[in-house]
Amino acid sequence: MILAAHQPQFMPWLGYFDKMLRSDVFVLLDNVQFKKNEWQNRNRVLMNGAPSWLTVPVLHHFPQNINEVEVNSAGDWKSKHLKTLAQCYGRTPFFEETYSLAQGVYAPEWKLLSPLNLASLEMLKAALEIKTRLVLSSTLALEGAATARLVDLCLKMGADTYLAGAGGHDYMDLSLFEKAGIKVIFQEYKHPQYAQGGGAFVPYLSALDLLFHCGPRQARSYFTL
Repeated sequence: MILAAHQPQFMPWLGYFDKMLRSDVFVLLDNVQFKKNEWQNRNRVLMNGAPSWLTVPVLHHFPQNINEVEVNSAGDWKSKHLKTLAQCYGRTPFFEETYSLAQGVYAPEWKLLSPLNLASLEMLKAALEIKTRLVLSSTLALEGAATARLVDLCLKMGADTYLAGAGGHDYMDLSLFEKAGIKVIFQEYKHPQYAQGGGAFVPYLSALDLLFHCGPRQARSYFTL
């Protein structure tokens, strides 16, 4: 069984879902430290041919875990996000269908960031027809830190293979996996190009961009095993 793990991100990019698709179980590391100015409370969409941020305002203090971070509801951030999506993608071929999916994510009154992120990636996961099982790390009694924690995660879930991101070489102690009898493989993701309505292609955006431009049926064809 192949297991992959990643922090729960907001409206993740295509590489996130490629990693999910290539695993049998995808563990959301919701009880690890929140990192400001990364991808846990924001992602990018395409506005006038250039990347533009969709940021969820949060209330947090160091060293809170992701599942402890609160959404700052002082401003009308949800309406701003939806207006931005309408401005960015109102003329795309699959606007109505994809905008409706996004509205479903923004409809609830979110108090915590982690459930919001889960809802956003569940929506995108379903639209991309990815069936991989999701598990929250906070539901598991994991031991150790860093690589040892990942090894313990694999052992508790019964995984014999761990799928790491391309940057895993830089921070993982591969000998710990070897000692535990767990094979490590690395994601090798090449971002596809698709029709964005003209101009130079802009990669590394939220998967929403692909859905707005290509629709769910065609979007799934950009993921191959």
